[in-house]
Amino acid sequence: MPVPPPPADFIRWFSAEVQPHAGELRAWLQGKFPLLSDPDDLVQEALARVWRERQARPVPSPKALLFTTARNLAYDQLRRHQIIQIEPIAETDGLSVLEDGPSAADTTARNQELELLTQAIQSLPERCRQVLTLRKIYGLSQREIAAQLGISEHTVEAQVGNGMRRCSAFLALRGLP
Repeated sequence: MPVPPPPADFIRWFSAEVQPHAGELRAWLQGKFPLLSDPDDLVQEALARVWRERQARPVPSPKALLFTTARNLAYDQLRRHQIIQIEPIAETDGLSVLEDGPSAADTTARNQELELLTQAIQSLPERCRQVLTLRKIYGLSQREIAAQLGISEHTVEAQVGNGMRRCSAFLALRGLP
């Protein structure tokens, strides 16, 4: 059984009150969540969810609902990417019980250092943290970062330097070189 088309006033409402915010939402998502894999997918999903919500009941503040929905979708996506996938081992006959890798103490020390580095990065101001993460973790060039965040290359360079100094000071206070 085919679904009847939505009424014209519903389409006008959506075109006037929701769709004009799609570009602003995309830019906001890219600035607030630079680690998202595809902000365009989130924008489309948020638009679809606002559409469905309006079909069920009146929406007093469509822009607020759109941005809140997109924010929640972004958090969900980031949480899903933090889950570690465990792959089953097909053949265990050839596996050695002894491991030539680092000792448990070395691994623990490295994990503690990584945790401190994570804390250092998290302590940075938001823009500085975004720039440093894009440069040092994702390896983007200054030009790419400037284009993605809508800032100058000079600002990117200054933010990277500032972030590195602050992280070094953070780690030095905790006894790391």
